[in-house]
Amino acid sequence: MFDLSESTQQIRDLARDFARSEIAPGAAERDRTKQYPAELVQQLGEMGFMGMFIPEEYGGFGMSTLDYVVALEEICYADASVGVVMSVNNSLASSPIIAFGTEQQKQKYLPLLATAEKLGCYALTEPDAGSDAGAQKTRFVRDGDDYVLNGTKMWITNGPQADICVTYANIDPELRHRGVSAFIVETEWEGFSVGKVEPKLGISASGTSELIFENLRVPADNLLGQESHGFKVAMATLDGGRIGIAAQSLGIAQRAFDLALAYSQERMQFGKPIVANQAIQWMLADMATKIEAARLLTWKAAVLKDRDEGGSRACSMAKLFASEAANYCADRALQIHGGYGYSKEYEVERLFRDARITTLYEGTSEIQRLVIAKSFLSR
Repeated sequence: MFDLSESTQQIRDLARDFARSEIAPGAAERDRTKQYPAELVQQLGEMGFMGMFIPEEYGGFGMSTLDYVVALEEICYADASVGVVMSVNNSLASSPIIAFGTEQQKQKYLPLLATAEKLGCYALTEPDAGSDAGAQKTRFVRDGDDYVLNGTKMWITNGPQADICVTYANIDPELRHRGVSAFIVETEWEGFSVGKVEPKLGISASGTSELIFENLRVPADNLLGQESHGFKVAMATLDGGRIGIAAQSLGIAQRAFDLALAYSQERMQFGKPIVANQAIQWMLADMATKIEAARLLTWKAAVLKDRDEGGSRACSMAKLFASEAANYCADRALQIHGGYGYSKEYEVERLFRDARITTLYEGTSEIQRLVIAKSFLSR
């Protein structure tokens, strides 16, 4: 059993108060209009939630992964669209710069990301490189003091709004992962453009788009890590990203459970509340058990990551179980609501749609199972 420290509890409570008072009231309208929550993101930056891992010397708060997990769950309890913006900025944009960046890169970019003065994104996925992340066809060539990038990325969360992009390109696609390098790109540079903005099933208030690089010149100083070591940067970054999606899943699952429990106690059928029926009680029991197990796996992964002991297996276990728990809980919550659950007037309909992405991005459930299996089959 985990006992959260007093400081972590305070971070959770601060996130919870803000999420329920400021984020939750507008969630349904943002979902309907697909409006990016710019003002909320700025407020999260001012409160320190957009740069939780960033050390204090670079303008952040130097918080732990467990601090991040409990805060992100609370934000996603209110609105997973807002939560995923926060998640990407922390775990996918800031973390690789913290881990692999030069001192110059850290001083230049981390203070901007920490306060959300600039928003970050992470551009790995391509039309032919999803689960097979080594199949990067975006090319780079060295040209004097610059690298020149050409290619297209897709399904990039924060893509339409991002100012700073951690991206990947290959010196020769035939080399697959051995030829991949990582770069820090500023989206105002000539040759960078946003392509198709994706219409999505859920998390509708967060932006997701193609990114197009056409003779995009990147200063050599913006190479992240060593040349041709970018796949290592990508995989290390995804471990942290998967913990973030686990926390997002927890927020969705907990909200679904709370709504289902409240509705089942209020909804009368045959002269009694439907929660009196064993079938409903068993649904709620299964939901609560899955949430508890997912939370423990996620917290464990966070603690191990802070100790640099976790490896990929703990992160993948947390992401796999929590994301599938979120989908289960959203489905059961909708079922408990009956026909009302299918109506957009009820929040569980949005939760059902928002949950679906969690088993897909940051590695599908199938990829997580491969990572987990590999961890013990290779012994």
